[in-house]
Amino acid sequence: QVQLVESGGGLVQAGGSLRLSCAASGRFFSTYTMGWFRQAPGKEREYVAVIDRDGDSSDYADFVKGRFAISRDNDKNTVSLQMNYLKPEDTAEYYCAASPTNWRWPKLIDDYHYWGQGTQVTVSS
Repeated sequence: QVQLVESGGGLVQAGGSLRLSCAASGRFFSTYTMGWFRQAPGKEREYVAVIDRDGDSSDYADFVKGRFAISRDNDKNTVSLQMNYLKPEDTAEYYCAASPTNWRWPKLIDDYHYWGQGTQVTVSS
């Protein structure tokens, strides 16, 4: 069992930055691939980024490449999402999630077993 708690959301102007954090409790955090998803009002939850168990490799959705960076610290049981050059269309609830999948990049909601409660990011124009 893994419990996930996100933090760091807020209101920021377009072009600004935010850093989201996700704290994990429970055992075997380092055995999970960790991902970030987001969901805007009226839209489906969508994949944003994922990082492997060791933190050596990551993948991003095309719409955040070059602007967002995912990282993790297995000693502290945390995963972070640095978001730069934010756009109004990045406004959404952001969720971290844990997946046991490690033979491919888990990009589907069903790939993930554990989810946080979400943190709201609002980007004003």
